Amino acid sequence: MTNFLAVERALRTAAPHDLLRSIRAALIEHYHAIEVDLLMADYSLTVLQPVTALPHTAEPLPVQASSQGRAFGSQEPYEQSTAQDGAVDLHLPVTVRGDRMGILTVRMPEDACTQQTVGELTDLAELLGHEIVVAERDTDLYLQARRASRLTLAAEMQWQLLPARACARPEYAIGAQLEPAYDIHGDNFDWSTTAETLTLTVTNGMGEGIEASLLTNLAINALRNARRAGVDIADQAALADQAVYGQYRGHQYVSTLLLSFELATGRGRVVDAGSPRLWRYRDRSVERVEFDAQLPLGMIEESDYTAQDFQVLPGDRLIFASDGVYAATHEGGETYSERALARAIHATSLLPAAAVPRAILQELAVYRDTDPDDDALVLCMDWFGRALPGLTTPLQRRRAG
Repeated sequence: MTNFLAVERALRTAAPHDLLRSIRAALIEHYHAIEVDLLMADYSLTVLQPVTALPHTAEPLPVQASSQGRAFGSQEPYEQSTAQDGAVDLHLPVTVRGDRMGILTVRMPEDACTQQTVGELTDLAELLGHEIVVAERDTDLYLQARRASRLTLAAEMQWQLLPARACARPEYAIGAQLEPAYDIHGDNFDWSTTAETLTLTVTNGMGEGIEASLLTNLAINALRNARRAGVDIADQAALADQAVYGQYRGHQYVSTLLLSFELATGRGRVVDAGSPRLWRYRDRSVERVEFDAQLPLGMIEESDYTAQDFQVLPGDRLIFASDGVYAATHEGGETYSERALARAIHATSLLPAAAVPRAILQELAVYRDTDPDDDALVLCMDWFGRALPGLTTPLQRRRAG
C-alpha cells in the first residue's frame, strides 16, 4: 500500500501534460516496471492511439485485433508474455465511471506480477483516468492523442458538448456513439444524474456542418440551463423551445427525446419532441416503443409540451437511434429499422452497454449500400434497478462492463 500511495501522490502532483512521464517514473521506482505506455481510444473506437510527446509519432493499434484491444473490450486486466526473458505486459483499462478511455500497458518482471500487484496497478490505471479528465481542462495532449485523423470544426464542437461516451452506476449503464466520428454535425446526447434521478436527452439537429452544430449547441445548453434551474422535463422542453425559436424563428429546429427516471422505482417521464426513436429489448424480444409525438424544439412560437409516463424494469435494455440509423436503406429500399436493427440488438445482447452502440453502427455500415449522408447516433441504456445496499445482480456484473 505504501507503493500505491507513492504513485498516487506522483499522479496528483504532476503537471497536466506530464501525467504519463510521472506515472512511468513512479511505477519504475515503486513497482519495478520496465516500460510504461498509455494508449487512448480514438473517436471512432476502432484504434488505440499512443500518447507521445507529439501526436501521431507512434503507430496506433487496432481495437479488434490486439492484446491491448482485448483488455479494452473486456475491461479486465490482460497479461501477455513478451519476447523479453522474464517479463510480461499488463494491459490495464483506463476507465472513469464506465467511460472507457484507453489502456495503460506496464511491462514488468514476471515474478513481480503478484495478485496484489495486479490489483493495485488496475486501481492506479483507473486513477490515471480520473486525472486525465481533470487535466483535459488545461492541456490538449490527451484529446490530440485520440485523433486518428483531423476532426472537422463541427465535429470538434459536438464532441466537446458531450458528457462522455459511457456512464455506469449500480442502477444503470449507458453507452453512446456518434458517426461519422470525425465529421459529425447535428446529432448529440446528454445525461445528468443525482442521488435519486437520471435525466437523458437524445438530440437530432437539422442541417449540416457548422450550422447544424451551432443549432444543437444552442438546444443542448438551453436544456441544461432549464434542467439546472430545477424544472421538470416538460418545462425544460418549453424553455429550450423558446430559446431555439427566438434565435431561428422557426427556420431551424431540433428533434429531441427527453426522459427522466426515478432510480428507486424505474418510473419515467418522457417528452417526445421529434425524430429520435426508442427500441426496448426485454425477455429476448425487441419492440419499438412509441410515444405521443410533439413538435420539435423551435418549430413554432411558444409550444406547449406534456410529459407522459414510462416504466422500465430490471433487465430492460433501451436502444435509442437517430434517423441516420433507423431510416438508412439497403439497396432493396428496406430501411434498417424494419428488420435489421432488431437483429443487431439481438446479436449484441450479451455485450456491455458501452460496447453496444459501436457494434450496431458497424452492422449498419455493412447494411447500408452507400456512404452515409446523415449523422448516425446510437445510445444504449441497461436498467438494473436498485439492489440492496452492497449487493449487485448478475445482470449488473455482466453488463456494466
